[in-house]
Amino acid sequence: MRYEAITWGRMAGRLARHVDRLVPGDGGERLKVAVDGAPAAGGELVGLLAEQLRDRGRPVHVVDTGDFLRPASLRYEYGKEDPDAYYAGWTDHGALWREVFTPLEPGGSGRVLPDLWDPVRDRATRSPYVTLPPGGVLLLHGPFLLGHWFPFDLTVHLRLSPAALARRTALPWTLPAFARYETEVDPAGTADVVVRADDPRHPAWTGLGDLGSD
Repeated sequence: MRYEAITWGRMAGRLARHVDRLVPGDGGERLKVAVDGAPAAGGELVGLLAEQLRDRGRPVHVVDTGDFLRPASLRYEYGKEDPDAYYAGWTDHGALWREVFTPLEPGGSGRVLPDLWDPVRDRATRSPYVTLPPGGVLLLHGPFLLGHWFPFDLTVHLRLSPAALARRTALPWTLPAFARYETEVDPAGTADVVVRADDPRHPAWTGLGDLGSD
């Protein structure tokens, strides 16, 4: 896999131009983009990409999977530091399907729930729905996004080497979960675009390649 050095801002601009030319794969009216990566990879790209898309006149709704966690009683059923639970049981994928993806299907209302659960207070956020109009872009970000059959039109994976991941991860007990993800899903081989983020000051990416000229 060959990487090209690039700044986060320039990368966001090139991705935004590419997204602006995409047609929803499901025949609907709204695009769905994933930025997949461990929390240690950082979230700079998400904000920059949203800004670039809005500058191009695209309505954007950003969803963080950290706002769609399951209740603590379910997350911590096997203890508070269980990597398998973190990998497969923390995020409420059913709620993401029901409250985020289904409303964006062809003929859907476009009414998306921005968040579901407050993990600090361990209760529902009860936020009002947000309408993503036709032509809008859903930007979903968080870890372990690939391998769930989510209907993304573009997937970007922020890749960290094992050493960088171990060095920058605030919760070392989660490291086996990311190793499992690498083995079971192979995100670098699955995503449309891969970004090497070992040094957050000097990212590099695979470019858009066969996805089309940017």
